[in-house]
Amino acid sequence: MMGPIIEEHVSIPLGPIILEGDQNIPDGAACIVVFAHGSGSSRHSPRNRYVAQQLQDRGFATLLFDLLTPEEENIDAVTAHLRFDIELLATRLVAATDWLLQQPATEKFRIGYFGASTGAAAALIAAARRPEAVMTVVSRGGRPDLAKDSLANVKASTLLIVGGMDTPVIEMNKWALDRLNVQKEMRIVPGATHLFQEPGKLEEVAAIAGEWFAGNLGSLR
Repeated sequence: MMGPIIEEHVSIPLGPIILEGDQNIPDGAACIVVFAHGSGSSRHSPRNRYVAQQLQDRGFATLLFDLLTPEEENIDAVTAHLRFDIELLATRLVAATDWLLQQPATEKFRIGYFGASTGAAAALIAAARRPEAVMTVVSRGGRPDLAKDSLANVKASTLLIVGGMDTPVIEMNKWALDRLNVQKEMRIVPGATHLFQEPGKLEEVAAIAGEWFAGNLGSLR
């Protein structure tokens, strides 16, 4: 049974903008999982928040933050172009990682990423840019193929989770898996579509991710 969890709303400065986030740190935690949400989503994504809760129950700290500002989200709701600006998303994930490494509560934490949809590509690019800090990446229904040239430079162990009925994304993940030169695995969840909305499927994702983080981030304490 884990101890109390410190829940905190955080503001991550990035030049002239501020990225808002929700950070949860279980008592005694030594690892943190940073979430990179997917297309048209935010830190309020119910799927990511469910997975984060399951990870917290295992003793992992979590950080869910908005990759876009409210103004940018309003623009993207109309144009849908920022959600596919992988370079922009990766740059902001790197900034959040650097911010964590400067905070007294998290500066010594081992870091993992959980990326969904386009957020998975951003997570892999950010991991390639911070190889000393980021130990592992988990992708849920992700587009790791969009990380393209960065895949060969990723040093973090990588798990790709894909729904068994998400046929196009399965092929995209296989393509990316072949180009990763690290400890890697692809897990297909039978009967699941892209968002893992079917009964019990998101629970499977959380369990698979939790086991992977437990094995690839080292001791929780």
